[in-house]
Amino acid sequence: MSLPAGAAELFRHVSADKAAVYRAVLDAFAAARRQYRLQLRPDELLADAAWPGAPPSPDELNAALAQLVAWGNLEAQPDIARVTTLADYYRARLLYRLSAGGEAVEASLAQFSRLMARRAELQSVALEDIALRLQALATLLDAGSDDVPKLHETLRDLLRVFEGLADNAQAFMAGVARSLELQRADEGAVVAYKKRLIDYLERFIGDLVQRSERIAQLIDAVRGRIDPVLRLLAEREARDAAPGDDERGRADEQGRRWRDWRARWAGLAAWFVPDADGGHAAPQAELLRSRARAAIPQLLAAVAAVNERRSGRSDRSADFRALAGWFADCASDDDAHRLARAAFALNPARHLVLNPAAGADAVPASTPWADAPPLQVHPRLRQQGQASPRGPQPRARLRDAERAQLAALMQEESRQLDAARRRLAQGRPLLLSQLGALDEAEFGLFLGLLGDALSEQAGPDATVERDSGDGRFRIRLQPLAPDSVAGIDTPQGRFSGRDHLVTITAAAP
Repeated sequence: MSLPAGAAELFRHVSADKAAVYRAVLDAFAAARRQYRLQLRPDELLADAAWPGAPPSPDELNAALAQLVAWGNLEAQPDIARVTTLADYYRARLLYRLSAGGEAVEASLAQFSRLMARRAELQSVALEDIALRLQALATLLDAGSDDVPKLHETLRDLLRVFEGLADNAQAFMAGVARSLELQRADEGAVVAYKKRLIDYLERFIGDLVQRSERIAQLIDAVRGRIDPVLRLLAEREARDAAPGDDERGRADEQGRRWRDWRARWAGLAAWFVPDADGGHAAPQAELLRSRARAAIPQLLAAVAAVNERRSGRSDRSADFRALAGWFADCASDDDAHRLARAAFALNPARHLVLNPAAGADAVPASTPWADAPPLQVHPRLRQQGQASPRGPQPRARLRDAERAQLAALMQEESRQLDAARRRLAQGRPLLLSQLGALDEAEFGLFLGLLGDALSEQAGPDATVERDSGDGRFRIRLQPLAPDSVAGIDTPQGRFSGRDHLVTITAAAP
């Protein structure tokens, strides 16, 4: 979704240096707007705003208000209500109010704060409320009631409760896994959270199983008679719509509201009734039930991880602390050296097939380590666990053919560039219209020189003379009549434009 122009400026106050002051000012405007006070003066702001520290001085407040006006959060207009003298009239006094963009930003930040602070929940009470309102709707339809306000109130409350249930359930199930991951480090929190979560899920799943069937029956009972009611509700709401240009605009607004009601009703039906939308998908209540059940194995896995930590699994930090205590208990340096060799396996492993010596120098495996001569260990064995890479060594690949191909390509490119230089860098004036056809190398050289010259040209009728970027050529470009035309044929097509008199001279070697 693309943002409107200047939308980023409206949020700059959140990360600015004086963000706390800016937020206090805008919070005061938002609170005043809820009280239908659409405009505020600086002295009213100083009294009403909840400043994070000491209130700012009038000059600081005026500077903050001016900055918010520049960012587009506020609008300012002259304040002439308190003018009593001519000097007051010429003194700068301003009234401030939230702009349209500022109101949108405040609404979005309020919604952001509300969602971040919300604790999602599985609402068993909402299931009961949905069933009661569906029963009331069925009773009204069975009685043939034409009380549109009553039908409107019942359906509006029903769908509001349902949307709250769906939003909270979705947020709760998404947050269960996050809660488990965050609490894995705290054993006591996981154990305490386990019982609360399992009890909570069992209670909700029981209510969901018990009430879903009754809700589905009520939806089936009223589904065939709901469309005329939705049309009446859309027509009633369309009366409050802002006036349009013609009667057709009102009809379009009524159709839009009817489609909105139908979509919301279809969402309610799809939550509890199988194949409510004509497909083969399971109802959302079944998916929620399975997702709630899946949260219990996740919780058990977290508890299992806690039990593994409690069972005394190897902890390297604890091992090092114990080893440090052993080093502290050593009576001499020789004892500490022996402990280090034993702890970090610094003695040669004679039982491995590592000794290449044979005959008189061979040492049997029964020889103690302290009595045996030292054994040289290849560094690769310490780093990679093996003395030599496995498998045969790769053969050296001869790249003579590739080198010859590259040399031939470079030679051919040099030949083409030399031919282009000989043709273009003649040191005498030539008309562009007389150049004729150019091959790829010639045209590339010509375009590079032409770009160097045009970058220095002061105007379309000015003569320009300069060296090329690499210093190997000097080009002079003189425009001809404005209506003159020159064309150059190239492998990529025809290059045409205003005719020029061009002189290209090669620099001395």
